[in-house]
Parts: sequence; structure tokens; C-alpha cells
Amino acid sequence: MIRNDVVRARVPSSLKIETTKILETLGLSMTDAINTFLRQIKLRKGLPFNVNIPNPESIQAIEDANKRHTIKAKNVDDLF
Repeated sequence: MIRNDVVRARVPSSLKIETTKILETLGLSMTDAINTFLRQIKLRKGLPFNVNIPNPESIQAIEDANKRHTIKAKNVDDLF
């Protein structure tokens, strides 16, 4: 018989609510998602995604995008 341990984590309520809704549309429970995440860590011997600290230019671009301060161009050449 496989022994199951309990993992407890404190997360913001809004994060739990939003992610639970997304997982439900995927047919997954929070437990399913956490187990998948942990299995991927084991398989990859690390996080299953890159964790980077953005440079100042990227931070500014992210902030601008979040504020909808984006550049509109008619074509790609106008961006450069």
C-alpha cells in the first residue's frame, strides 16, 4: 500500500479560487495539479519552468504592457 503524506501550503484566497476554477475546466483537482507539479520536479530534477529575474528593460516592458502603454504599429518595420 502506498503511503500518502499531506502537504499544506498557505496561498492567497483569490489565487486558490482562480486556479481552482481553471483546474476544474481541465478536469483536475488541486491535488491532481500539485501531484503533477511534484512529479515534474522529480522527473526534471528541478522546476518544470524557467525562473528568471528580468532585466530593467524587461521590467519596464512588463509594466507598460500591464498599464496598456504599448506601441501600436502598422507593420513590423515600424517597430524598429
